[in-house]
Amino acid sequence: MNFEKICILGLGYIGLPTASTFATHGLRVVGVDVNPQIVNGLQNGHLHLYEPGLRTLVQAALRSGNLTVSQQPQPADAFIIAVPTPFYEDKRADMRAVRSASEAIVPYLRKGNLVILESTSPPMTTVNLVAPILEKSGLKAGQDFYLAYSPERVLPGQILRELIENARIIGGVNPESAQAGRDLYSIFVRGEIILTDATTAEMVKLMENTYRDVNIAIANEFSRLADRFGVDVWEAIRLANRHPRVNILSPGPGVGGHCISVDPWFLVEAAPDLTPLIRTARKVNDDQPAFVVQLVQRIFGDLNRRQIAALGLAYKPNVDDLRESPAVEVVHLLQSAGAQVRAYEPYKTDYSFNGVANTDSLQAAVEGAELLLLLVAHDQFKALDPHKVRQMTGARVVLDAVNGWKAHEWQQAGFEVYRLGVGRTA
Repeated sequence: MNFEKICILGLGYIGLPTASTFATHGLRVVGVDVNPQIVNGLQNGHLHLYEPGLRTLVQAALRSGNLTVSQQPQPADAFIIAVPTPFYEDKRADMRAVRSASEAIVPYLRKGNLVILESTSPPMTTVNLVAPILEKSGLKAGQDFYLAYSPERVLPGQILRELIENARIIGGVNPESAQAGRDLYSIFVRGEIILTDATTAEMVKLMENTYRDVNIAIANEFSRLADRFGVDVWEAIRLANRHPRVNILSPGPGVGGHCISVDPWFLVEAAPDLTPLIRTARKVNDDQPAFVVQLVQRIFGDLNRRQIAALGLAYKPNVDDLRESPAVEVVHLLQSAGAQVRAYEPYKTDYSFNGVANTDSLQAAVEGAELLLLLVAHDQFKALDPHKVRQMTGARVVLDAVNGWKAHEWQQAGFEVYRLGVGRTA
């Protein structure tokens, strides 16, 4: 199948890199987003998110004339849906954006078109939700137009490389739809392209992130056990991982991002009677921010009016993505306990916090603090010289929740050091 023009709905962390990559490989691409600020910003060369190399790629795509940005879809040979799929308070998947994007395609759908859903979705979304909406056009999925599901499987911070190099799974509502998807992605994908059915492809994405969530949960439980037993969990993990068939992940303040912290709930929602382990792992990881706050309470007792500098708000190191971030949850819990928190996220200094002072520099965050709380292992935080930090602040206590600092160096600089997963007798 040949493609000259494609339409990508959703210009977030996946849609914008995908649109720009197709455009720089010679296709005409219409990037669609319902947020007028995003559209206006891109039309004027301004990006709304940070990803290494993305600004250069987007600007090249725009300059080439192959990428245009709009709030409305246009007729095209293929449509890719890459909109968010968050969840409600009760952990049910919020599919409103997928539904709206599918409905927006209907007036432009023509015989022989290809539609691909990339948004992470509960099993059977492609066949039970997207297909019936698109068929309101009078065309039949798998007969008159091709329909497939292809999950994004990239790591923030490495999206541009992994988008091209990673293996790509394409699940069609029939084999011809999967093949059409392969024809499209083979334009730029250098990794292996594997064809399957749509529901299997949906399941694969959820399984990948649920597997990681469960393994992080056991690491977080190990951190709590080590704290109780007076053990250094980081040393214990290092020693346990010398076993040839053991690979324990790192504990931390919780699990965030739009994938690992969200996707397992899609399986729990779809089959609650079959997923007690997945549900329990989610609870362990969701409770980990409260465990970090308990460590702070152990240091201070009453947190009322205590001055705390929270270093890092992103859900993982070296990105600006705050979606479902456990660091943000830690800050909210500290605030609820009466602490006065000054937060510093170097990758997103303009983030608006309800009742929390989000600063634009390390100096502004730490001055006046009584405790420095490391929540994200950004490279610039790990490289801090404790002697220089000492000159910025009167704080003499640090709590490292991510094993980002060498405890002996901070102790030599005059700080009392506490670490997540390290019992006081360790």
